[in-house]
Amino acid sequence: MRTCVRWWWSLGGLPLRSGILLLLVLPVLLALQLLVVGPRLPLATKVGMGVEGQEGAVAFSVISIEPDRNSRQRGSPSRLEEEEEEEEEMEDGERRRAYEDENEMHSRQMGPRPLKVQPWATDNPSFTAELNRSITYITRPQLNCSRVLSPGQAQASQTPAASPPWLLCAEDWLLPATDRPCVAYSFSMDVRDADFLKTVSLLGCEVHSFDPSNSNASGGHLGNSLAGNHGDGGVVHFLYADLLSAEWRVFQNWIETGTVQSVHHLVATVHLQWAGFEVGGTDEEVLRYWFSVLQGLQASGLKLVHSSAGEGHSVLKQTVANAHSSYTLSWVNTRH
Repeated sequence: MRTCVRWWWSLGGLPLRSGILLLLVLPVLLALQLLVVGPRLPLATKVGMGVEGQEGAVAFSVISIEPDRNSRQRGSPSRLEEEEEEEEEMEDGERRRAYEDENEMHSRQMGPRPLKVQPWATDNPSFTAELNRSITYITRPQLNCSRVLSPGQAQASQTPAASPPWLLCAEDWLLPATDRPCVAYSFSMDVRDADFLKTVSLLGCEVHSFDPSNSNASGGHLGNSLAGNHGDGGVVHFLYADLLSAEWRVFQNWIETGTVQSVHHLVATVHLQWAGFEVGGTDEEVLRYWFSVLQGLQASGLKLVHSSAGEGHSVLKQTVANAHSSYTLSWVNTRH
């Protein structure tokens, strides 16, 4: 099944301009928030509203408000009243412990991981040093795949197409099993995800595509989302993201909530021309933040398998000969 959701993000029919990007990127972040909540939503059960036959739901307690004991009739309590109070206190204690245990369990399931800010590359903040270690990271693959899927192809090969923009690692242990559901998501603001959508469709995946830059609107409805993804325990097998500099804060959110751990393959374009949506500070601080996000992805299990440089040599509005304005990176989660 393939679901496409599209919004009209122009002003008076004009194409998207960088001057209004901050105003227009908010709906995308709202849609992407589904990636934070969706994969962690409990599966429905047979009780109440639910999907019959599914397992793995998380039970939630109902906390009631007890009457104030001080409102009882004043005077010396009888033995029966004392026993009733003792029983109620024991029940309250058990309820509190159950609620605390449930919160602890829920926290473990969400897997919160505050983003760890990395130390400076050198003793003193340096634009060159901070940039060099980030560029070194995003241009050196960490995992060598013996079999890969090239854009638009569903048959794996040992040799990729010449200079592909991205690759999917096609090792057997990294691809979804043929007898299990396969789910793929794409968030693209530049309409460059056609080959990705073709590839995952040929793999038999259920595809959800969100394209805010196209005029073919669909009534403003989001349609299918990760909230309804119960096919394989909330897992996203393939995810494509090109968010025109909003990706840094989105990545941070995914790291801190543990959502990225549910993504098996991630193809994303990182933009270096400017700091990014809701990212501030000096150039050195921004570069340090970017590197911290990249390290957070790696700490979550993602290994870089391919890097493709984009056009231009502008980094934070500075021309840098040994760096490009954007890179399309392909990761695979080795913890699955």
